[in-house]
Amino acid sequence: MQTQQTRRRQTALAKLSCLLILGCIPLLFTPTSTKLSAEEFTKFQQADSPAVSKALGVTPKHYRQLEPSLYYLSQRYSDSLSGLSSAQRHARLVALAQFIDMKRTAVADAPVIGPGCNLIGLLDPDHGLDPKEISSLAAAYDCTSTIFKKTSPSETLEEVGDTFLQSVAAAVESQNIPTTIIVLGHGLPKEIQSYHIPVDRLAKTLLTAAAHTNDSSSIDLGHLKIICDDCYSADFMINLATTIIDSCRAQSLHLKQLPTLIAGTNRDCVGHADVGQKFVPHFWRDVIELFYIRKPRPTKITLGDFFEKVDNMMFGYGRRPIIQGSRVIGYRLIDPEMVQDPVVFVPLSNADLDALRKALGLQKEATCDPFLDIG
Repeated sequence: MQTQQTRRRQTALAKLSCLLILGCIPLLFTPTSTKLSAEEFTKFQQADSPAVSKALGVTPKHYRQLEPSLYYLSQRYSDSLSGLSSAQRHARLVALAQFIDMKRTAVADAPVIGPGCNLIGLLDPDHGLDPKEISSLAAAYDCTSTIFKKTSPSETLEEVGDTFLQSVAAAVESQNIPTTIIVLGHGLPKEIQSYHIPVDRLAKTLLTAAAHTNDSSSIDLGHLKIICDDCYSADFMINLATTIIDSCRAQSLHLKQLPTLIAGTNRDCVGHADVGQKFVPHFWRDVIELFYIRKPRPTKITLGDFFEKVDNMMFGYGRRPIIQGSRVIGYRLIDPEMVQDPVVFVPLSNADLDALRKALGLQKEATCDPFLDIG
């Protein structure tokens, strides 16, 4: 997590440290899926977006929430778009955009924080993050909560991390209780950096608990939602989902459903925070502002609240609105380093995968990822 005063220097150091730590080990996903090239995205906006947005008939605000997800999806399945005419390519992109929009509508009302939910928090030990940043929301929305944070010199990071993972495992086993896991602090593409928890260790914790709960060949993580507000959180989520998928395949386990994953930063993006009396990351600060400070509060905070209201508030970081009369007609990019547009990944059912293959023009036996970036 970066402060505004030091973000440029720390951004460079963070990216360098990631390279040094990762060394030559590749990410589990292809590079085109984890890093947005500004130049390539601009080409997509210029060459494809005008025709796609016109065909969709949605508002500019709505399309801007779909556009990055559509770009990443087109990169992930680039082979299905190669060799097409311009008209064919745009028709396929429209079908993919409609698929993304369909999933957004289908999951919008799913509760993330609400009555009966269990919240598990992991807070960075080195900053002024207060457990109340989570426990206050839990109390306001009639949730139970357990918050982990190293506060005593007598305990180690490893001990707190171990206890957190034990709580996560218990939540996996309690499949009748919807659980949201919230991580606030420092992150790397393959690690919860604050507590040195590698992505494969978290994946193993989830898989072992799920296999213990169900029969030994079925993995169902559908009652879990995981929120990470830290640097490179979308990269971490992609690696987490892919590690689970690969591990299930290697162990001949049936993956019934992945968890829903909410990342406070998009691919290859650092997170930001303002340091004052309290240290609260921008993404989580906006969640608190929208759903705790503002009144009246809703009865629950839904997935749609994250990819609509929170996403819209976060869009202002690093951009300045272009106002015409009394209307905002667009945005001008003024500081790319401050942009961290959050992203939501949702699990896909077998019916969803069939619909995705149809939109991509793929055969029924073609392999597709069982999770989707919906913006």
